[in-house]
Amino acid sequence: MAVLEKIVIANRGEIALRILRACHTMGIKTVAVHSTVDRNLKHVAMADESVCIGPAPSTESYLNVPAIIAATEVTDAVAIHPGYGFLAENADFAERVEQSGFIFIGPRPETIRLMGDKVSAIKAMREAGVPCVPGSDGPLPEDPHECIKIARDVGYPVIIKASAGGGGRGMRVVNTEAHLSNALQLTRQEADTSFGDATVYLEKFLENPRHIEIQVIADSHGNAIHLGERDCSTQRRHQKVIEEAPAPGITEEQRNEIGTACVNACKRIAYRGAGTFEFLFDGGHFYFIEMNTRIQVEHPVTERITGVDLVREQIMVAAGDRLSRKQEDIEIRGHAIECRINAEDPETFMPSPGLVEGFHAPGGPGIRTETHIYDGYRVPPNYDSMIGKIISHGENRDVAIARMRVALDEMVLNGIKTNVPLHKWLLWDRGFLRGGFNIHYLEKRLAERKK
Repeated sequence: MAVLEKIVIANRGEIALRILRACHTMGIKTVAVHSTVDRNLKHVAMADESVCIGPAPSTESYLNVPAIIAATEVTDAVAIHPGYGFLAENADFAERVEQSGFIFIGPRPETIRLMGDKVSAIKAMREAGVPCVPGSDGPLPEDPHECIKIARDVGYPVIIKASAGGGGRGMRVVNTEAHLSNALQLTRQEADTSFGDATVYLEKFLENPRHIEIQVIADSHGNAIHLGERDCSTQRRHQKVIEEAPAPGITEEQRNEIGTACVNACKRIAYRGAGTFEFLFDGGHFYFIEMNTRIQVEHPVTERITGVDLVREQIMVAAGDRLSRKQEDIEIRGHAIECRINAEDPETFMPSPGLVEGFHAPGGPGIRTETHIYDGYRVPPNYDSMIGKIISHGENRDVAIARMRVALDEMVLNGIKTNVPLHKWLLWDRGFLRGGFNIHYLEKRLAERKK
């Protein structure tokens, strides 16, 4: 096994701690880069070295490319792990890392660029045989009459999406032809303002789909495997709340068919590292929507049901090693559920930063807690509100749910508000217990609860 002697962790919070633990398990030294407000993070204290890269605003620290490159140089590190968020899917950053003589623990810059543009990604996936949502098959033309013709051919309702969009932004549903031109203009303006790119495309709008994603990992020697699927349909405002694996109701035949398509696509585009193919699943069919060229927040549920350490695999692949497993070695065992714990009001969903005045992490059979917080830690208001994840695993979905209920009841977290009450409520909800619901289910139930 090739060894990367020292790695810079260019992130914060629970994912930074997760990466650090993987590195130390592998005997790799770590450098924690951090903002001024994050000097008390757990992984900063545990790292072999730490470097402050700027003030609290992420634009001046975690998105500060020259500062991160400089920190890598002065500490004699050889590689940078971006985690997720911040610069993880920034092709220019990956390119700058490699041009500076360091290893980027992730895909090649050209691959990130290809899959980061939704239009080029869909084109590449169609050519690779991955099923896609019927749509414009490319950017919408400026001619409004041509756009009307495309929408008619696809059939209403349609959804207009920003090519460079993400996170639920830069998209607009159009139900009738009368509203198409205005929606096009508004979405283009929003795309230009938010992403600096006014390119938009059009797809058939699937009204009641599920959100199913396929985890892949590939090396630089042409090997790629999939590790099954995750169901991420429990969402609020396009943000995932609970994830689980495997997805309820997905057959082994369906898993193998779509997984094989994703593996073939990885080989076709010479993918390297961990990645996730995201699909809408409707009427028994998968429709590709995008690929995340990084590790996912919800990667632990896949790790629990397959026994594969995805972060370790990422590091080994970046070092030039071959994958440690072949497809025939992957076996789905039991069921896993992940609850994202956010520092927010469970009713209004407003962020709730502040001092943690008491914290006890749950444990017991099948429970894994991923968090960077501790008693006396102050949650800053500057970053995403997610402060941790609880993952439960059992021989089946019922056991995983039961263990998660116990874990949520056992957890103590005082001083700030969290969304734990929301998770407790959801885990007794009849629709959730049935499984297989669509991406609109949670918001619908929340609206009903307010009445």
